[in-house]
Amino acid sequence: MVDNIKWHLGEIDKAAREELLGQQGMVLWFTGLSGSGKSTIAVEVEKKLYRRAKASYRLDGDNLRFGLNKDLGFTAEDREENIRRIGEVAALFADAGLITLASFISPYRAGREAARQAAGAENFKEIYVKASVEACAERDPKGLYEKAKKGEIENFTGISAPYEEPENPDLVVDTEKLSLEESVKLVLGLV
Repeated sequence: MVDNIKWHLGEIDKAAREELLGQQGMVLWFTGLSGSGKSTIAVEVEKKLYRRAKASYRLDGDNLRFGLNKDLGFTAEDREENIRRIGEVAALFADAGLITLASFISPYRAGREAARQAAGAENFKEIYVKASVEACAERDPKGLYEKAKKGEIENFTGISAPYEEPENPDLVVDTEKLSLEESVKLVLGLV
């Protein structure tokens, strides 16, 4: 850490922003394999929150790799940095009073825990969007599993790179057993 920088507090704090918005700023962190349904659920939750006049913002793994994280690849180190940056951004959004929907494979427990620490445990809900590798490969909306199995994609989570399942998530959404509507209802129960 550089010694010549200092955090500058403003006169408007998180509590004041939450009062203005009439909601608690928080991070809903969706984790799971590619194709498990993270983004699909987050999109639907965002629509429901909007209809309820709740201020939210959705951070999606693919989208952030077009800008903020375009300099990162998919090595273990790059994945850790990807999640570190996103965790910090999500924490800032929660501090602004927004309900932040973060959809990322986030394969390592340590990265998810760092994101929780950045936002504050009271503001963070880890949602494990659970589906087997086989189910995700069957869905394969981007054709990635087939490419990974052929060796065309390196470090692919679930095939050639690990995924550490959450040990104590705030919510498990099993998309092999639950409909999209049921999944969304469960997530909204956390808000």
